[in-house]
Amino acid sequence: MTAARTLALGTLVATALLAPGAAGAQAGGRRCELQYAPADVAAPPTTVLERQPSGKYNAFQGGGRGVRYNCAGQNVTMRADSAAYYGDLSTLYLIGGVRYRDETAELDADRLTYYQTVEWAVAQGNVFARLQNGSTMRGPNGEYFRPIPGTRPLERLLATNRPTLTLAESDSAGRPRPPVTVVADRVTAEGGSMVYAGGRVVITRPDIIARGDSAVVDESQEFARLMRTPQIEGRGRRPFRLDGVVIDLFSRERQLERVLSSGAAHVVSEDVDLRADTLDLRIIGNELTRAYAWGASRARATSPGRDIVADSLDVRLPGGRLREVYAIGDARIETQPDTLRIRVAQRDWLEGDSVVAHFDSLGAPADSARTPPLRTLVADGGARSYQHLAPDSGVTTRPSIHYVRGQTITVSFEERRPRRIDVTAPDSAMTTGVYLDATVDTTASRPGAAQRGAPSRPATPPAAARPQATPAAPSPSTSTPPRGSTPVRRPPAAVTPLAPERP
Repeated sequence: MTAARTLALGTLVATALLAPGAAGAQAGGRRCELQYAPADVAAPPTTVLERQPSGKYNAFQGGGRGVRYNCAGQNVTMRADSAAYYGDLSTLYLIGGVRYRDETAELDADRLTYYQTVEWAVAQGNVFARLQNGSTMRGPNGEYFRPIPGTRPLERLLATNRPTLTLAESDSAGRPRPPVTVVADRVTAEGGSMVYAGGRVVITRPDIIARGDSAVVDESQEFARLMRTPQIEGRGRRPFRLDGVVIDLFSRERQLERVLSSGAAHVVSEDVDLRADTLDLRIIGNELTRAYAWGASRARATSPGRDIVADSLDVRLPGGRLREVYAIGDARIETQPDTLRIRVAQRDWLEGDSVVAHFDSLGAPADSARTPPLRTLVADGGARSYQHLAPDSGVTTRPSIHYVRGQTITVSFEERRPRRIDVTAPDSAMTTGVYLDATVDTTASRPGAAQRGAPSRPATPPAAARPQATPAAPSPSTSTPPRGSTPVRRPPAAVTPLAPERP
């Protein structure tokens, strides 16, 4: 085929693209008028032309040094080993070593179908796409929609059959950061910043791994949302896991700062297990440093041997280690008694309008996975405390019991055991308590004690065993009796002291 014949072919193909009414359908848009433009006329492909009744041509090309098309007046090129163009359909098929290039995207594939009237390219087989912002996509299939002013303002890349989308990341100075990858059954990237993913979504960042059934990522706003059984796993030095119904992620300068989980939220770390309707987590240096919890179902923080329940919780974990827990609204904390010396089913507890727990995280080794020990517990507003006290030595199933009420109660711990209880109140009538000393011998039977097989009635406790008002004091009073003082007598054997019910 001569060079003149090759040029004539290009004119025929360009004419065949102008089907009746096609130009009007894309009026005002960036309509692509395909032109055949061989790179090397000395080795052109073999070409077969077929004229159709409509006056359009079908062109079949292959061999030589490949086929090249472009859009007249636009920076759009398409190359392949062979091609087939159907004039009546305004459709171009490219086969083998396909390379598509325009102002906003690059697309490589084994095969590509280009629908001229709607500016739509469908790629198949070993698809690799690169967007203008540097993000890339790999997968078996891909569809690319060119932007059309007035119709489709942004380019769109859609991929199926579980592609991998790699989002280019850079800091404020433009230096590249480790990339973020999105893997899902379906991925759509629009405008170089919006990403929509559906079906077994996995988002991998340097700081977290996020999973869910669907996700939205807005790179321009540094925001992401995961829906339908989402889960976040922190990848810092002290990792955490977060579940919920909807999880939102907020970043600044490509660093994760905040994670908000709504609906049946649950976060677990080495130091805390936290549940609530809503959890608001704060992240610094890839580590969980603070957690807010609230909701109609109440908030609960759990750790080995300890439970805290309240209307809302503020959990502070500087450096990833538990330091303080602020429980607000009908707060209650339960702790396990000294398990080395006490064998009882009941727990110690402290409650009030608010409870603040302070932990000795500074004294614990930085690399220790053990929950830091309690240092103090402070309950304020109608405070109540119930504590089991261990004997000086040995193991007991009947420890001494201390119960007290007041405006504010402070429980101090030493070596993970309660050592001091301080009670304060503006009015002496607001401070009451009882101490039942298990060391007093109460095994002597009383006259008329219940005999085997005969019904018995609980005896009335002596006055010494009933709650007594604690004398008012101008300063906080220590309600734990000193060793050697006269103990409060235990009730008779027929009466078993129980933990007071919550008022």
